[in-house]
Amino acid sequence: MQNTTSILIDRNIDDVYRLTHQNVAEWSIIVVEDVVIEEKPGGVGTKFRTVTEDHGKRMEFAGVVTRCEPPHVHAVHLTGTMFDIDAEYVFDDLNGRTRVTQRATVTGKGFFRWFILLLGWTMKRSHCKSSEQEMQSLKQFCESKASTGETQHLQRVP
Repeated sequence: MQNTTSILIDRNIDDVYRLTHQNVAEWSIIVVEDVVIEEKPGGVGTKFRTVTEDHGKRMEFAGVVTRCEPPHVHAVHLTGTMFDIDAEYVFDDLNGRTRVTQRATVTGKGFFRWFILLLGWTMKRSHCKSSEQEMQSLKQFCESKASTGETQHLQRVP
């Protein structure tokens, strides 16, 4: 199942890029924890753990950064028990404003794989609405943060 969502944010591209991938649990509606496990120079290959909660159900994902081209592209692969997610964020500089486009592909596993193949069209509308809400939350977060002193939510694991 694939989805693309875009939003325009009234903030410069460097700030939006940084706030988007360093503060996920602060702006995301469903991500409740995002912890760096192993950081790699340049970002690609950095491993992290993400915990989501949606409709009272918590899920844990092992993540890896697959593309890191500041301040224009940040992509990750998340591996879960029921499904995997490939998410890419593309940032476009629009003279002090930033367009963020999120492209996500969900690949089911086991029974969930068949569920997506057979009934994925019923989930598509809900998934699109959730993506739009996530992007709206990102917009509000980026536009409300002060220019300096933002906290970096990703935690280091010793």
